[in-house]
Amino acid sequence: MSVSIRLTRQGGKKKPFYRVVAIDKRNRRDGAYLERLGYYDPTLNPPKIVLDLEKIQQWVAKGAQCSETVASLMKKVSSKQS
Repeated sequence: MSVSIRLTRQGGKKKPFYRVVAIDKRNRRDGAYLERLGYYDPTLNPPKIVLDLEKIQQWVAKGAQCSETVASLMKKVSSKQS
C-alpha cells in the first residue's frame, strides 16, 4: 500500500476547511483516511495551520510521501516555530 499525506476538503460551499491526512494514494480526495494529522483553515486572516509534525515524520519514515501543498504548509509551520 502506498501512502500519501495530503489535504481533504471539509466545510460548506465557499467556506473551505482542509484536514491534513495520511491516506492510501488510490483513494479519492475525500475518501476514508488512515489518520488525521492536522488541519488548515484558509478563511481566517492569517490562515490557521495546525499540524502534528511528529506524526507526519513517523508516516514519512514508513514511506509516505507528502503532497506539494502539505510540504509548503510544513515549511510555514516550522518557520513560525523557530
